[in-house]
Amino acid sequence: MDPALAVQVGEAVADKVLQYRRDGSGWKICREGNGVTVSWRPSVEFPGNLYRGEGVVTGPPKAVWAFVKPLAGSLREKWDENVTSFEIIQSISDMLCVTRTATPSAAMNLISPRDFVDLVLVKTYEDGTISSNAANLEHPSYPPQPGYVRGRNHPCGCFCEPVLGEPNKTRLVTFFQTDLSGLLPQSMVDAFFPRSMANFYANLQKALRRTPAPTEGAQDAVPFQ
Repeated sequence: MDPALAVQVGEAVADKVLQYRRDGSGWKICREGNGVTVSWRPSVEFPGNLYRGEGVVTGPPKAVWAFVKPLAGSLREKWDENVTSFEIIQSISDMLCVTRTATPSAAMNLISPRDFVDLVLVKTYEDGTISSNAANLEHPSYPPQPGYVRGRNHPCGCFCEPVLGEPNKTRLVTFFQTDLSGLLPQSMVDAFFPRSMANFYANLQKALRRTPAPTEGAQDAVPFQ
C-alpha cells in the first residue's frame, strides 16, 4: 500500500474511532458485570452494530498496551481466546502497518474460523493514552485464504487511558464494528459480540495478574516492534 495513502486513511479511521469515544449518545447497555459494561448502537458503516466495552484493569497504560497490541508473538496471542494468530503483512512505520488476524471457530463451531486484513494506526496522546485504530483493507498480497471466511472490520479500536490518581490502573475502552460475513443469523451475531467482549476483559485481567509486567525498556518500545 502506498505509504502516503496509508497515513491518510489511518488518520481518517483514527478520527472516527475518537468520535466514538467522545460521543456518549445512543448507547444501550447489553451486558454488565465485574466492572465491565458492554453497550451497542446501530452502525452507520454497515447493517450491523457498533459495540463499546469499558472497564478498569490493573496496570499502567503502557503495560496494558503490551498485552493488547496486535503483534505476532505478542502477549495477546497467549491469552486472547478469540485470536489464533497475528501477522504483519506490511510495515509502513513504527506506528502504522497492515495486519492479518486469524480467529478460531466460536459458538460451539457454529461460527467458523475467520481472518481479517486491516490497516492499523497506533496513536499516543499527551495525557498518556495509547490508542489503536483499525479498519478493513483490501491488500493485493493477501487475498482470502483457504479454511477461513474473510471478515471485515469497520472502524474499530481501543483506548488505554490513565486513571486519575491511580497510576497502576488503566481505563480500557474498546470498540468493535465487525462484519463476520458468511450466512450467520443476526441473532447469533448479536449474542456473540457482547459475550465475547466481556470475556475479553475477564481474560485480560487474569493475564495481567499472572504474567510479569514488561520491563520499562520493553514498555517504551515502539508499538509494532
